[in-house]
Amino acid sequence: MSAPAVGTLALASFSGGKDSMLAVQRARAAGVQVCWLLAMLEEGGQRLRSHGVPLALLQAQADALGLELVTAAASWDNYQEVFVAQLRALAARGAQAAVFGDIDLQAHRDWEEQVCAQAGLQAQLPLWGQARRALVDAFVAQGWRARVVCVDSRYLDDTFCGRLFDADFLASLPPGVDACGENGEFHTFVFDGPAFAHAVAHRVSGVRAWTAPARFGAVRYCFADLDLPHAA
Repeated sequence: MSAPAVGTLALASFSGGKDSMLAVQRARAAGVQVCWLLAMLEEGGQRLRSHGVPLALLQAQADALGLELVTAAASWDNYQEVFVAQLRALAARGAQAAVFGDIDLQAHRDWEEQVCAQAGLQAQLPLWGQARRALVDAFVAQGWRARVVCVDSRYLDDTFCGRLFDADFLASLPPGVDACGENGEFHTFVFDGPAFAHAVAHRVSGVRAWTAPARFGAVRYCFADLDLPHAA
């Protein structure tokens, strides 16, 4: 994976979480022109596929970053097909590369390089190979602010869901839980930081449990329900 040329037009595969945010910021610092945030939604098209964040907050996040949000709804069964179609559509608009926030999971990188090849794009992973804890510490030190929006009940109990992702959260993690959440222990929503024109106002209206279908292991998760402050 070669370094991108300065001025390369790129999209970012975007979850709204800390890793994808750091990847966008580091790509931009390297001279890449990130123009689009590509977010994959659940079948209904109203919430982020993995993190459960509502579309309205994703749009508010993109607006605060000054970037165009591109979304597509998909099930896990047709996710790759829909994702590649979006990559091709953005390539037709001028995208030359796609930025991803993965750190060290080789299977994720292999998939990303595969789908990018199908769309004629270069896969860029600005965080690849870096120490997980160092990335977390840099995220906090640089003034980014995030909220934990999903926890895997195999690793964390429901009280961790909805909390701010900060030094107190990190200090309270049980032994064996990765501070970066790279093993899927938790997911985050970034609502403020160096690249934001303003903080994304939001509130936690509650938490809810959800159990994955048996074919996906019947794993229990807890999601924080976020909404805009003025929402009913």
